[in-house]
Amino acid sequence: MQVSNSYDYQSNAATRDAPWVRALFIGIASLFMFLMLVIPLFAVFYEAFKGGWELYLAALIEPEALAAIKLTLITAAIVLPINIVMGVAIAWLVTRYQFKGKQLVTTLLDLPFSVSPVVAGLMFVMLFGLNSTMGGWLESMGFQVIYAVPGIVLATLFVTFPFIARELIPLMQSQGDSEEQAALTLGASGWQVFWHITLPNIKWALLYGIILTNARAMGEFGAVSVVSGHIRGETNTMPLLVEIAYNEYNFTAAFALSSLLAALALLTLLVQQVMTKLQTRKYAKSDHREAITAPALVVTHTDSADHNDEHSDSSEDVSNSKATDSAKQAELKKADIKP
Repeated sequence: MQVSNSYDYQSNAATRDAPWVRALFIGIASLFMFLMLVIPLFAVFYEAFKGGWELYLAALIEPEALAAIKLTLITAAIVLPINIVMGVAIAWLVTRYQFKGKQLVTTLLDLPFSVSPVVAGLMFVMLFGLNSTMGGWLESMGFQVIYAVPGIVLATLFVTFPFIARELIPLMQSQGDSEEQAALTLGASGWQVFWHITLPNIKWALLYGIILTNARAMGEFGAVSVVSGHIRGETNTMPLLVEIAYNEYNFTAAFALSSLLAALALLTLLVQQVMTKLQTRKYAKSDHREAITAPALVVTHTDSADHNDEHSDSSEDVSNSKATDSAKQAELKKADIKP
Protein backbone atom coordinates (compact mmCIF):
# COMPACT_ATOMS: atom_id res chain seq x y z
CA MET A 1 0.00 0.00 0.00
CA GLN A 2 1.40 3.36 -0.96
CA VAL A 3 1.48 6.03 1.72
CA SER A 4 1.68 9.65 0.65
CA ASN A 5 3.97 11.75 2.82
CA SER A 6 3.51 14.98 0.86
CA TYR A 7 1.54 17.89 2.26
CA ASP A 8 -0.39 20.19 -0.02
CA TYR A 9 0.45 23.63 1.32
CA GLN A 10 -1.88 25.31 -1.17
CA SER A 11 -4.94 23.53 0.24
CA ASN A 12 -4.54 25.19 3.63
CA ALA A 13 -5.38 28.87 3.95
CA ALA A 14 -2.69 29.33 6.61
CA THR A 15 0.10 28.12 4.33
CA ARG A 16 -1.28 29.10 0.93
CA ASP A 17 0.99 31.41 -1.09
CA ALA A 18 -0.16 34.48 -2.93
CA PRO A 19 -0.77 33.95 -6.65
CA TRP A 20 2.11 36.21 -7.64
CA VAL A 21 4.51 34.26 -5.40
CA ARG A 22 3.55 30.96 -7.04
CA ALA A 23 3.85 32.50 -10.49
CA LEU A 24 7.29 33.90 -9.62
CA PHE A 25 8.67 30.58 -8.37
CA ILE A 26 7.21 28.62 -11.28
CA GLY A 27 8.62 31.15 -13.75
CA ILE A 28 12.12 31.07 -12.21
CA ALA A 29 12.20 27.26 -12.14
CA SER A 30 10.89 26.98 -15.70
CA LEU A 31 13.34 29.57 -17.01
CA PHE A 32 16.28 27.86 -15.30
CA MET A 33 15.35 24.44 -16.69
CA PHE A 34 14.80 25.89 -20.15
CA LEU A 35 18.19 27.64 -20.20
CA MET A 36 20.21 24.84 -18.62
CA LEU A 37 18.51 21.74 -20.05
CA VAL A 38 16.22 22.34 -23.01
CA ILE A 39 18.39 24.75 -25.02
CA PRO A 40 21.66 22.73 -24.70
CA LEU A 41 19.83 19.52 -25.57
CA PHE A 42 18.21 21.15 -28.58
CA ALA A 43 21.59 22.53 -29.67
CA VAL A 44 23.16 19.06 -29.58
CA PHE A 45 20.52 17.53 -31.84
CA TYR A 46 20.48 20.58 -34.11
CA GLU A 47 24.23 20.46 -34.68
CA ALA A 48 24.12 16.69 -35.16
CA PHE A 49 21.48 16.83 -37.91
CA LYS A 50 22.45 20.19 -39.41
CA GLY A 51 24.34 18.55 -42.25
CA GLY A 52 21.59 16.06 -43.03
CA TRP A 53 21.02 12.38 -42.41
CA GLU A 54 23.80 11.33 -44.79
CA LEU A 55 26.56 13.11 -42.87
CA TYR A 56 25.05 12.04 -39.56
CA LEU A 57 25.03 8.34 -40.48
CA ALA A 58 28.45 8.62 -42.14
CA ALA A 59 29.90 9.99 -38.90
CA LEU A 60 28.46 7.11 -36.91
CA ILE A 61 29.67 4.32 -39.21
CA GLU A 62 33.29 5.45 -39.29
CA PRO A 63 35.66 2.76 -37.96
CA GLU A 64 36.69 4.84 -34.92
CA ALA A 65 33.07 5.63 -34.06
CA LEU A 66 32.01 1.99 -34.41
CA ALA A 67 34.95 0.89 -32.23
CA ALA A 68 34.03 3.46 -29.58
CA ILE A 69 30.37 2.40 -29.59
CA LYS A 70 31.38 -1.27 -29.38
CA LEU A 71 33.77 -0.65 -26.47
CA THR A 72 31.13 1.38 -24.62
CA LEU A 73 28.55 -1.40 -24.99
CA ILE A 74 31.06 -4.07 -23.93
CA THR A 75 32.04 -2.08 -20.84
CA ALA A 76 28.41 -1.60 -19.84
CA ALA A 77 27.66 -5.30 -20.47
CA ILE A 78 30.50 -6.31 -18.13
CA VAL A 79 29.91 -3.72 -15.42
CA LEU A 80 26.14 -4.07 -15.16
CA PRO A 81 25.90 -7.74 -14.03
CA ILE A 82 28.71 -7.21 -11.50
CA ASN A 83 26.94 -4.17 -10.10
CA ILE A 84 23.64 -6.06 -9.85
CA VAL A 85 25.18 -8.91 -7.84
CA MET A 86 27.32 -6.67 -5.63
CA GLY A 87 24.56 -4.09 -5.15
CA VAL A 88 22.03 -6.67 -3.95
CA ALA A 89 24.66 -8.36 -1.75
CA ILE A 90 25.72 -5.08 -0.11
CA ALA A 91 22.11 -4.00 0.43
CA TRP A 92 21.32 -7.39 1.98
CA LEU A 93 24.41 -7.18 4.21
CA VAL A 94 23.62 -3.67 5.46
CA THR A 95 19.89 -4.21 6.06
CA ARG A 96 19.76 -7.79 7.34
CA TYR A 97 22.86 -8.12 9.55
CA GLN A 98 24.28 -6.33 12.58
CA PHE A 99 28.08 -6.34 12.77
CA LYS A 100 31.02 -4.19 13.79
CA GLY A 101 32.04 -1.82 11.03
CA LYS A 102 28.58 -1.56 9.50
CA GLN A 103 28.74 2.23 9.57
CA LEU A 104 32.15 2.08 7.88
CA VAL A 105 30.70 -0.03 5.06
CA THR A 106 27.88 2.45 4.59
CA THR A 107 30.36 5.34 4.52
CA LEU A 108 32.67 3.65 2.02
CA LEU A 109 29.67 3.02 -0.20
CA ASP A 110 29.43 6.78 -0.76
CA LEU A 111 33.13 7.13 -1.62
CA PRO A 112 32.65 7.18 -5.42
CA PHE A 113 30.15 10.04 -4.98
CA SER A 114 32.63 12.17 -3.04
CA VAL A 115 35.87 11.35 -4.89
CA SER A 116 36.52 12.96 -8.26
CA PRO A 117 36.46 10.44 -11.14
CA VAL A 118 39.85 11.75 -12.23
CA VAL A 119 41.28 10.91 -8.81
CA ALA A 120 39.72 7.45 -9.06
CA GLY A 121 41.44 6.94 -12.41
CA LEU A 122 44.77 8.02 -10.94
CA MET A 123 44.33 5.53 -8.08
CA PHE A 124 44.01 2.69 -10.57
CA VAL A 125 47.03 3.96 -12.50
CA MET A 126 49.10 3.96 -9.31
CA LEU A 127 47.84 0.50 -8.40
CA PHE A 128 47.96 -1.28 -11.76
CA GLY A 129 50.36 0.86 -13.78
CA LEU A 130 53.53 -0.57 -15.29
CA ASN A 131 55.67 1.07 -12.59
CA SER A 132 53.68 -0.46 -9.73
CA THR A 133 54.40 -3.83 -8.16
CA MET A 134 51.05 -5.38 -9.04
CA GLY A 135 50.93 -3.84 -12.50
CA GLY A 136 54.45 -5.03 -13.31
CA TRP A 137 53.63 -8.54 -12.14
CA LEU A 138 50.44 -8.64 -14.22
CA GLU A 139 52.33 -7.30 -17.23
CA SER A 140 54.95 -10.08 -16.85
CA MET A 141 52.05 -12.56 -16.90
CA GLY A 142 50.81 -11.03 -20.16
CA PHE A 143 47.82 -9.26 -18.65
CA GLN A 144 47.64 -5.49 -19.13
CA VAL A 145 45.22 -3.43 -17.05
CA ILE A 146 46.04 0.24 -17.62
CA TYR A 147 45.60 1.55 -21.19
CA ALA A 148 43.49 -1.49 -21.97
CA VAL A 149 39.91 -2.70 -21.61
CA PRO A 150 40.34 -4.12 -18.06
CA GLY A 151 41.37 -0.69 -16.77
CA ILE A 152 38.33 0.92 -18.39
CA VAL A 153 36.07 -1.72 -16.81
CA LEU A 154 37.63 -1.21 -13.36
CA ALA A 155 37.30 2.58 -13.54
CA THR A 156 33.70 2.35 -14.71
CA LEU A 157 32.90 -0.22 -12.03
CA PHE A 158 34.29 2.07 -9.33
CA VAL A 159 32.16 5.07 -10.26
CA THR A 160 28.94 3.07 -10.78
CA PHE A 161 28.75 0.41 -8.06
CA PRO A 162 26.94 2.54 -5.38
CA PHE A 163 23.84 3.21 -7.52
CA ILE A 164 22.02 -0.11 -7.12
CA ALA A 165 22.89 -0.52 -3.44
CA ARG A 166 21.79 3.04 -2.68
CA GLU A 167 18.43 2.40 -4.35
CA LEU A 168 17.84 -0.86 -2.46
CA ILE A 169 19.01 -0.03 1.08
CA PRO A 170 16.28 2.51 2.02
CA LEU A 171 13.54 0.30 0.55
CA MET A 172 14.74 -2.88 2.29
CA GLN A 173 15.08 -1.02 5.60
CA SER A 174 11.51 0.29 5.38
CA GLN A 175 10.09 -3.10 4.40
CA GLY A 176 11.78 -5.02 7.20
CA ASP A 177 12.30 -8.78 7.26
CA SER A 178 9.04 -10.00 8.81
CA GLU A 179 7.91 -11.75 5.60
CA GLU A 180 11.29 -13.40 5.16
CA GLN A 181 11.33 -14.60 8.78
CA ALA A 182 7.83 -16.02 8.35
CA ALA A 183 8.90 -17.91 5.22
CA LEU A 184 11.94 -19.33 6.99
CA THR A 185 9.73 -20.41 9.89
CA LEU A 186 7.48 -22.28 7.44
CA GLY A 187 10.50 -24.19 6.11
CA ALA A 188 11.55 -22.20 3.03
CA SER A 189 15.21 -22.24 2.06
CA GLY A 190 17.35 -19.14 1.67
CA TRP A 191 17.12 -19.15 -2.13
CA GLN A 192 13.34 -19.67 -2.01
CA VAL A 193 13.00 -16.68 0.32
CA PHE A 194 15.11 -14.54 -2.00
CA TRP A 195 13.40 -15.51 -5.27
CA HIS A 196 9.79 -15.53 -4.01
CA ILE A 197 9.78 -12.79 -1.36
CA THR A 198 12.83 -10.50 -1.40
CA LEU A 199 13.24 -10.09 -5.15
CA PRO A 200 9.55 -9.30 -5.90
CA ASN A 201 9.58 -6.70 -3.13
CA ILE A 202 12.68 -4.89 -4.45
CA LYS A 203 12.20 -5.35 -8.20
CA TRP A 204 11.19 -1.74 -8.95
CA ALA A 205 14.09 -0.22 -7.02
CA LEU A 206 16.45 -2.76 -8.60
CA LEU A 207 15.29 -1.90 -12.13
CA TYR A 208 15.67 1.81 -11.41
CA GLY A 209 19.20 1.25 -10.10
CA ILE A 210 20.06 -0.79 -13.20
CA ILE A 211 18.89 2.04 -15.46
CA LEU A 212 20.97 4.62 -13.60
CA THR A 213 24.02 2.35 -13.56
CA ASN A 214 23.80 1.68 -17.27
CA ALA A 215 23.43 5.37 -18.12
CA ARG A 216 26.41 6.32 -15.94
CA ALA A 217 28.54 3.49 -17.32
CA MET A 218 27.99 4.59 -20.91
CA GLY A 219 28.52 8.27 -20.15
CA GLU A 220 31.53 8.08 -17.81
CA PHE A 221 34.41 10.34 -18.90
CA GLY A 222 36.82 11.37 -16.12
CA ALA A 223 38.04 8.07 -14.72
CA VAL A 224 38.01 6.35 -18.11
CA SER A 225 39.99 9.21 -19.66
CA VAL A 226 42.84 8.66 -17.19
CA VAL A 227 43.14 4.88 -17.56
CA SER A 228 42.37 4.51 -21.28
CA GLY A 229 45.39 6.15 -22.86
CA HIS A 230 43.22 7.47 -25.74
CA ILE A 231 44.41 4.79 -28.16
CA ARG A 232 42.41 5.30 -31.35
CA GLY A 233 40.22 2.39 -32.30
CA GLU A 234 41.10 0.47 -29.13
CA THR A 235 40.51 2.31 -25.83
CA ASN A 236 38.33 5.26 -26.79
CA THR A 237 34.76 5.10 -25.53
CA MET A 238 31.99 7.32 -26.88
CA PRO A 239 32.56 10.23 -24.45
CA LEU A 240 36.30 10.17 -25.14
CA LEU A 241 35.80 10.14 -28.88
CA VAL A 242 33.43 13.11 -28.58
CA GLU A 243 36.22 15.14 -27.00
CA ILE A 244 38.78 14.04 -29.61
CA ALA A 245 36.47 14.80 -32.52
CA TYR A 246 35.58 18.22 -31.13
CA ASN A 247 39.23 19.13 -30.54
CA GLU A 248 39.97 18.15 -34.14
CA TYR A 249 37.11 20.39 -35.38
CA ASN A 250 35.15 17.36 -36.57
CA PHE A 251 31.93 18.81 -35.24
CA THR A 252 29.61 16.50 -37.13
CA ALA A 253 31.12 13.37 -35.57
CA ALA A 254 31.31 15.00 -32.13
CA PHE A 255 27.67 16.03 -32.10
CA ALA A 256 26.52 12.80 -33.71
CA LEU A 257 28.03 10.78 -30.87
CA SER A 258 26.77 13.35 -28.37
CA SER A 259 23.26 12.91 -29.72
CA LEU A 260 23.49 9.17 -29.05
CA LEU A 261 24.46 9.83 -25.44
CA ALA A 262 21.68 12.42 -25.13
CA ALA A 263 19.19 9.95 -26.59
CA LEU A 264 20.35 7.44 -23.99
CA ALA A 265 19.64 10.00 -21.26
CA LEU A 266 16.17 10.70 -22.65
CA LEU A 267 15.45 6.98 -22.93
CA THR A 268 16.52 6.56 -19.30
CA LEU A 269 14.06 9.25 -18.22
CA LEU A 270 11.30 7.69 -20.33
CA VAL A 271 11.82 4.25 -18.82
CA GLN A 272 11.90 5.80 -15.36
CA GLN A 273 8.57 7.52 -15.94
CA VAL A 274 7.01 4.32 -17.30
CA MET A 275 8.22 2.38 -14.26
CA THR A 276 6.87 5.06 -11.92
CA LYS A 277 3.45 4.96 -13.60
CA LEU A 278 3.35 1.16 -13.47
CA GLN A 279 4.26 1.20 -9.81
CA THR A 280 1.67 3.88 -9.04
CA ARG A 281 -0.98 1.91 -10.94
CA LYS A 282 -0.07 -1.23 -9.01
CA TYR A 283 -0.43 0.57 -5.67
CA ALA A 284 -3.71 2.14 -6.80
CA LYS A 285 -5.13 -1.29 -7.65
CA SER A 286 -3.98 -2.58 -4.28
CA ASP A 287 -5.66 0.32 -2.48
CA HIS A 288 -8.85 -0.19 -4.52
CA ARG A 289 -8.86 -3.89 -3.69
CA GLU A 290 -8.47 -3.12 0.01
CA ALA A 291 -11.26 -0.54 -0.18
CA ILE A 292 -13.59 -3.14 -1.71
CA THR A 293 -12.61 -5.89 0.71
CA ALA A 294 -13.00 -3.79 3.86
CA PRO A 295 -16.80 -3.15 3.54
CA ALA A 296 -17.36 -6.82 2.75
CA LEU A 297 -15.60 -7.76 5.96
CA VAL A 298 -17.71 -5.26 7.87
CA VAL A 299 -20.90 -6.67 6.38
CA THR A 300 -19.80 -10.21 7.19
CA HIS A 301 -19.09 -9.27 10.78
CA THR A 302 -22.44 -7.45 11.00
CA ASP A 303 -24.34 -10.44 9.60
CA SER A 304 -22.57 -12.71 12.04
CA ALA A 305 -23.47 -10.42 14.91
CA ASP A 306 -27.13 -10.29 13.79
CA HIS A 307 -27.19 -14.04 13.45
CA ASN A 308 -25.74 -14.41 16.92
CA ASP A 309 -28.35 -11.97 18.27
CA GLU A 310 -31.17 -13.91 16.60
CA HIS A 311 -29.77 -17.16 17.92
CA SER A 312 -29.56 -15.75 21.42
CA ASP A 313 -33.12 -14.38 21.17
CA SER A 314 -34.48 -17.75 20.04
CA SER A 315 -32.57 -19.46 22.84
CA GLU A 316 -34.08 -17.07 25.36
CA ASP A 317 -37.60 -17.76 23.99
CA VAL A 318 -37.11 -21.52 24.32
CA SER A 319 -35.79 -21.12 27.85
CA ASN A 320 -38.74 -18.90 28.80
CA SER A 321 -41.25 -21.41 27.38
CA LYS A 322 -39.60 -24.25 29.27
CA ALA A 323 -39.70 -22.24 32.46
CA THR A 324 -43.45 -21.52 31.95
CA ASP A 325 -44.26 -25.21 31.42
CA SER A 326 -42.36 -26.15 34.56
CA ALA A 327 -44.27 -23.55 36.59
CA LYS A 328 -47.64 -24.84 35.30
CA GLN A 329 -46.76 -28.44 36.15
CA ALA A 330 -45.74 -27.39 39.65
CA GLU A 331 -49.07 -25.59 40.18
CA LEU A 332 -51.04 -28.63 38.92
CA LYS A 333 -49.16 -30.93 41.30
CA LYS A 334 -49.99 -28.65 44.20
CA ALA A 335 -53.67 -28.77 43.18
CA ASP A 336 -53.53 -32.60 42.72
CA ILE A 337 -54.68 -32.22 39.14
CA LYS A 338 -53.11 -34.33 36.43
CA PRO A 339 -52.08 -32.48 33.43
